[in-house]
Parts: sequence; structure tokens; C-alpha cells
Amino acid sequence: MDSKTTLHIAPDHPAFAGHFPGAPIVPGVVLLDAAVHAMLQMLRRPISHDVDGSGIGNICQISSAKFLSPVGPGETLTISCTTAASGSTRFDISSGSRKVATGTLVLPLAS
Repeated sequence: MDSKTTLHIAPDHPAFAGHFPGAPIVPGVVLLDAAVHAMLQMLRRPISHDVDGSGIGNICQISSAKFLSPVGPGETLTISCTTAASGSTRFDISSGSRKVATGTLVLPLAS
């Protein structure tokens, strides 16, 4: 299964306030969150922060992640996801032709 989505990083995104003043870049955790959301959307799984009242929400294992190039304010990203037969999902995040992050996510099977 394959999916593509886009994400615009607004120049006033709150992450830029402290990351880093004078030379803002998108934190890696924001890119990983976008990849997880893209994967959940592709798999048609609910995006939830508290699935069963435990406060745990969707648990996702980050099997691998590489941040290849910084992302700045105002960039539009393309997030591509491909699910393998094993159930893992490969993601690639690009800004134009420049790849900015890549990795593999594993989400537990739906019960």
C-alpha cells in the first residue's frame, strides 16, 4: 500500500520559537509526528491520543529514522509511505527534490 500527502510548515509554527532563535529549523520530532500521522491516515486507523483511557494513545515503534537535511519555515513537504508485507511502513519526507528524512515505522496490529 502506498500513500502521499503534503504538509506546509507555517513560518509561525510554534516549534520555531526555541529551535533555534535566529536560525529556525523544524525539530525532528515534528517530522516524525507528521510521518506517523501520514501512516495512520494511509492505514485508515484513527488518530488518537488516548485509545483506551490509559493516556497511551497510538503506540508506534520507530525502527529507524535518519534526518538528512534541515527544514526551515515556509517549506512544503511531501510525505510518502509504503507498507511492506511485514507490516512495517517506510516513510520518505522531501522538500521539492531534496530528501529531508527517511525511516521505518511499525504500528501494532489493530485489535
